Formats: sequence, structure tokens, C-alpha cells
Amino acid sequence: MNQGAPVFHTLGCRLNAYETEAMKELTATAGLGATVVINTCAVTAEAVRKARRDVRKLRRNYPRATLVVTGCAAQTEPETFAAMAEVDQVIGNTEKLQPQTWRNMAGADFTSVTEQVQVDDVMSATKTAGHMIDRFGTRSRACVQVQNGCDHRCTFCIIPYGRGNARSVPAGVVVDQIKRLVDCGYNEVVLTGVDLTSWGADLPSAPRLGDLVMRILKLVPDLPRLRMSSIDPIEVDENLMQAIATEPRLMPHLHLSLQHGDDLILKRMKRRHLRDDAIAFCQRAQQLRPGITFGADIIAGFPTETEAQFGNALRMVAECNLTWLHVFPYSPRRGTPAARMPQVEGRTIKTRAKRLRKAGADAVAQHLLAQVGRGHRVLMESPRMGRTEQFAKVVFGADQPKGAIVPALITGLEGAHLTA
Repeated sequence: MNQGAPVFHTLGCRLNAYETEAMKELTATAGLGATVVINTCAVTAEAVRKARRDVRKLRRNYPRATLVVTGCAAQTEPETFAAMAEVDQVIGNTEKLQPQTWRNMAGADFTSVTEQVQVDDVMSATKTAGHMIDRFGTRSRACVQVQNGCDHRCTFCIIPYGRGNARSVPAGVVVDQIKRLVDCGYNEVVLTGVDLTSWGADLPSAPRLGDLVMRILKLVPDLPRLRMSSIDPIEVDENLMQAIATEPRLMPHLHLSLQHGDDLILKRMKRRHLRDDAIAFCQRAQQLRPGITFGADIIAGFPTETEAQFGNALRMVAECNLTWLHVFPYSPRRGTPAARMPQVEGRTIKTRAKRLRKAGADAVAQHLLAQVGRGHRVLMESPRMGRTEQFAKVVFGADQPKGAIVPALITGLEGAHLTA
């Protein structure tokens, strides 16, 4: 057995971060030693290129360790990573959360090519286990997996082929995990999943995400703050809207999977909403919860996008009152329908992405300026930095207890953060 503790390197989403914590516990139980595990992302072609770059860097930094590649890029492109001289083992998204995988690896010599790749058909997965973890990187905020996979087939997206079909973690398991984290001192939990708002469709009686949120807040009264990762506004149920309106422990910050603001482009993406649906959702949420902020994913330069269609996406920033933008310059993913559509020229994509980011930066500046002179409750991520309930970054002039929620008077702003 190798000596030394495993090293983990995580790319991509909060779900990956949660699964990395689960793998840390699995590898510790298996007694795995000098191993480097890179948990990859495949959301864009650039994400895969970054994973390859990081593999090479990690090999240089850990020349004698066993190097394992897992995550969505390993699931969708196992042959790409198996062909890299730096890589000893490629493990799929299902295999990485199975205890036996790591127990078997503890004594492996990786000399057999047939043993190098362990990637099964993720589409055959029908359940998502609720992995119990006691820690999550920092002592302030923890993520909890409640859902995995996606039944939708957006034309630009490779993720269903990395994650499989939608499946939910039962509510009782989710509640038990959150209780465990609260008992360990966490003051904020983020519910994570690939298609979070589809939670419950495969469970008995088909509960909705709003039912889960209400159950968590009722059964874990000591949890101060609950957040959700990215949600699809067209799938939001009435109970979730009521939770947004009436539950102060549900944070007033929603990250929306919008992707675009032009109806024809949304149809070509095979999204399930139109621009008016997104605007109506944001207006209603703001009426129910004054002060709520929105983040959003928006793709710049989707195939066939004209300047006028891009303008419709750009105007969504103001029309939906978006604050925190995640802008993705479109890049074709092999095997997706969008990759076969007429492509927008690369320089145009970069210019449009830059314009979207500028609109996002202006929205952030406007939001931050409005907070000066106001009081906020800030969750401390480090001794001098924390986040408001709306997820704005706050920097303090003196040390605060890490992981604590502290009252703060916002005194000013510096760049993209507030001061207190």
C-alpha cells in the first residue's frame, strides 16, 4: 500500500465539490496512500482542456503518486485521459463513489491496461446514494447532494452523458445529512444537484423541491441558512415560491439556469422556457421577497445567434434584474446537436461574452453601492471575509470568528466587494 495521504483537486460545480468530500472519506476508510485524485468537469470544451493541463501539472508536482482522473470529463472522454502518460487510473462518476473501487485500488499496481479504465454506462444508474460527510472544506458553508443526472437534452449540453438520468436522494437521507453537518458546526448548507428543480420526480408520491425545502427547515430548526444551487425557473413549484416568500432562513439569492434571452435561440437550445417566462418568474420572486438577488448562466455566441438575438440576451440582465452572471462563451461539445449547427465566428463570441460580462459587472456595482449604510448578517468564510444573505462579498477591517454569522454595518465598497 502507498504511504502518505491522498491529494484531491476539484474542478467544476458544487456537486463535484460534495463528491470530493465523499471520496476523501472513502479513500481514508480504504487506507489509500500517496494518490492524487482530480475530479474533472466537462461542461465546456475549455473545461476538458483545463483538466488535461491540470493533470500534467499535478504529475509534475507529485511524480511518484498514483494519479487518478474521475468526474464528468473522465466519464464522457475516458479514452482521452487513459491515453495520457501521466494518468494511472480513469474512474467513472458511478465508480468514484463506490467503496470497493478505492479498496481495490489500495493494492493495485496499475500495470494492466484492462484495469486502467473503470467507467461503466452511467445511464444505467437508477439511484443516487446519500453519502454522509462530516466536513466540507471550510467551516462555514457545506454542500449537500440531493439530486444527480438530468432527463433533459439541451442541444449544447454534454452533462447528461456524464451524469446519467435524473435521480433523487430521499428526503429523509437529506435531512439526516444536514442535521449531521449542523451538529458539526456548519451555519449554512447549499442544496446541490445537476437538475435541482427536478428533485423528487422519481421518488414515491413524486414530491417537489419546495416540499424538500419546507421539510428541511421544519426538521432542522438549528440550521441558520439554507441555499439552493442553480435552479430552472420553469420547474419551480408553488411550495418553493411560498418558501421564498415566507422562510427567512432560505437565502434571498437564486441562481437561475437561463442560458439565453431570445425565444428562437432558446428553442434551438431545446430549453423549456421562453424569455417572458424568465422575466415573469423574476418579477414574481421579487414581489414575494423584496431584496432578493439573482444570478444566472448565460451562453454567448450560441450557433446561429445574430446580433439582434444577442441583444435580447443582453437586455435580460436588466429585465430580470440579474446581478451575478456566469457567462459562458459557446464552445462546441462533440456529440451534441448544437455542434452540428452553423457556428458563430470565434472573435464574435469573445466580443459578445465580454459585453455580457461588462453588463454583469455593472449590475454588481449597482447592487453593492445600494448596500452601503445598510446592516447585513454576514457568514464568515475566513477571518476577514464573508458573504451577505444575497451572496455579496464583504471584507472586514478586523478579524471575525470564522464560520460565524456576524451582524455588520456596510461602510463602503472597494472594487467588487463591500467593506464593513
